[in-house]
Amino acid sequence: MAYRPFLALTLAAAGLSTALALIPPAVAADAAPAPLPASFGHYQPAEPYDGISTHTFYLPMRDGVKLAVRVERPMKAGKVVEEKLPVVWHHTLSVSQEDRDGTGERVSTFRQVSKLVPYGYVVVQVARRGNGQSLGERRGYHDRNEAQDAYDITQWLAAQPWSDGKVGIYGCSNTGDAAMHALTMRPPALKAAFAGCFSWQKYDAFRRGGIFAQWGTGPTRTIADDLAIPPVETDPDKVLLKQAAEEHQRSTPLFELWKSLPFRDSFAPLVASRFWAEGSAGNYADQIRRSGVALYIMGGWFDELRDQGLITHLNVPGSRVIIGPWKHCNNDGFALLEEMHRFFDQHLKGIDTGIVREPAIHYYTVNADPKTAWRATDTWPLAATRPQTLALSGTMLGGKSTAKPRSFPARYDAKCPEAGSGSTVQPCHFAGSGASFTGAALKADTEVTGNAIANLWVASSGKDANVFAYLEDVAPDGTVTVVTEGRLRASLRKTATAPWKMPAGVPWHPSNGEDAMPLTPGEPVALSFDMLPTSWLFKAGHRIQITVTGSDHRERARDIDPAPAITLYGDEAHPSAVTLPVIPAGA
Repeated sequence: MAYRPFLALTLAAAGLSTALALIPPAVAADAAPAPLPASFGHYQPAEPYDGISTHTFYLPMRDGVKLAVRVERPMKAGKVVEEKLPVVWHHTLSVSQEDRDGTGERVSTFRQVSKLVPYGYVVVQVARRGNGQSLGERRGYHDRNEAQDAYDITQWLAAQPWSDGKVGIYGCSNTGDAAMHALTMRPPALKAAFAGCFSWQKYDAFRRGGIFAQWGTGPTRTIADDLAIPPVETDPDKVLLKQAAEEHQRSTPLFELWKSLPFRDSFAPLVASRFWAEGSAGNYADQIRRSGVALYIMGGWFDELRDQGLITHLNVPGSRVIIGPWKHCNNDGFALLEEMHRFFDQHLKGIDTGIVREPAIHYYTVNADPKTAWRATDTWPLAATRPQTLALSGTMLGGKSTAKPRSFPARYDAKCPEAGSGSTVQPCHFAGSGASFTGAALKADTEVTGNAIANLWVASSGKDANVFAYLEDVAPDGTVTVVTEGRLRASLRKTATAPWKMPAGVPWHPSNGEDAMPLTPGEPVALSFDMLPTSWLFKAGHRIQITVTGSDHRERARDIDPAPAITLYGDEAHPSAVTLPVIPAGA
């Protein structure tokens, strides 16, 4: 695509004044999104088998701990097929796939992978130690015990008489992390992994910006909860299930574990390790790359882990990404199972599905024409990006940075109606909380795809502050929708070069204990942080809004007490601004 003048697409022309506008070099000729392949979301080969045989049992691990296993094999004319077939398995929280297992609502594809069995796959569920029907204790959620189990299980599956020796793994949320940790062990039989909504770096995912404002701290279940799930076939009297339920009570409380780790290098006495490092798949990036395992990453624009998948893609050459307009582990309106099937057929059965010749990333632009909302690209961030920097001035976006400081309290009483629950919880605009800056009505549709960057000058009445920034879409009727958000604990504002690849222009904070820089009350400091990536079309007539607050309804275990008053600056000496990744029309 040849470069075209950008005059019609500046935010000024669309109805927003722009300050400090950044205009990068011309876009390369191949920067336009590629057309979607006909097979994308439409892969339906013949179904050679007509039934499913299910068997559940216990499999002892190297240390004697028994893990629950569910094996589903294809049948034909009422008989189990004896043919050796590829295996796909799920390192999950129960072999009965309970609602609390974290892979999305029942509509989620990750609950429906058994539908691949009639197409010539063996599908296996294995409950992780300390969870579901499995015995043992959960030490830390994706620790190296679980990773070693994944290696042993993968190789065991490859050696079974019904297996052809080729194994794939899948999972989403906690089971997506488990799939990634299987890659870190490099089991020779593992050939493909389909992982969704997982963390590349646990600290950045669950202490994002150094703030504990996350829903995901894993399961906490009583003995009665565990006894209510179905036992495996070889334990009809629930003898081992009762033992498992009792052993689970000795597991590490994940909320307490994560609350006790405020810094990236915090040591956890509960598990005797610096657990953010131990439990992060990205800390074993070299092993993942050397594994040679084909990796397909799934995410959603309404999931808090969407940046983690894109960062993983940047660090694992050859990996693929799909990001839709979805909440955590959901895929509403898209045949994700068919895409998963196409991927496994390519890498486990050697069928040329065309997937390896397609662009690496498929993403959906929210509010775009449904006929063209799905786009494809090989580059992230998009080469067509035209960053536009918007000054936070007075009550309006744009103009000169001459505004008086805006002060507001951290509203710990702010609630978010209809924000979702559990893993689908969403941020929201709480009227009267923080400071909002609103642009004029847009004269043309304006696409924002990528990470917005907040550069703010703030002061606190205390020695620290949690600062949140939201990119919002204001409809003509005044309805405010949060498009994306970012956050940073002010004392952890130090930036550095990340030890792994990050999207261009995205700040990274080391956040170790030695990096903490408490504030001097009343003295302004500069904060730079990104908002989670998005792809959103602001429609003509809507307004772009930036809101900055000192609290968020998702915060847990607040430890800044009393709630501080925060001052946001916007004068020439302290120019607060947000830079948006704007995509020109037609790019």
